[in-house]
Amino acid sequence: MLLRPAIAMIELIFAIVIMGITMMSAPMLISTATQSTYVAMQQEGINEAATQVSIIMGYAWDENNTDDTYVPILHVTNGDDELEEVPTTARRKGTPNESQRTFIFADANTSNLFATTVTALGSDGAGEVPDDVDDFIGDISLTQIGGTASIDYIEKTTVNINTAVGYINDTANYDSGSGTITFVPGALSGGGTSNIKEIVVTLTSTDTANADVLAKNIVLRAFSCNIGAYQLEERTF
Repeated sequence: MLLRPAIAMIELIFAIVIMGITMMSAPMLISTATQSTYVAMQQEGINEAATQVSIIMGYAWDENNTDDTYVPILHVTNGDDELEEVPTTARRKGTPNESQRTFIFADANTSNLFATTVTALGSDGAGEVPDDVDDFIGDISLTQIGGTASIDYIEKTTVNINTAVGYINDTANYDSGSGTITFVPGALSGGGTSNIKEIVVTLTSTDTANADVLAKNIVLRAFSCNIGAYQLEERTF
């Protein structure tokens, strides 16, 4: 009798079982990989939002102190009295005479002494180049929905960045007993203008199919203060 090599029944059963286990875990692996991609997209959006905050912080505090030759402190309507001008000096308390951080423009342009009103915050108009922090108020769409209907793009999610800029309370509380200063930023009581602008950048997603992963509001906050700036002296030859 001629003997030929063959697959034993027990080996075949083991092979089928192993293949079944592998096939059962495949959907879970695919789902995990897909969710990882969504999270990576979200992290990219967070990086974009953080970059937006950094860019905004590099601009002037207000439209009325964007002069290239002089960056003064501006008057505000509802700020802490201790931060206002010491009468007849055009300076805050503790400001040395040599400092250029004053309330007054070198050209005595008194129309620009006050911070921009709440209702006037925002872009200076279509086509205008931003030159202060509140010019960035509004929405930025990071990912456009593209492609044809026959192609399934994983980048379907539209990530949106919204920037809001407004005045907040600038009063700090000093405890003479302990020698500590406490400052709690919050909404400005009574409206008007103060010496601190809060920059709020909110990252959101309009995706609904993956709401359990991406439907989150991520908020980044920063602060810009009405402190003027020093002007370096240049030697002319």
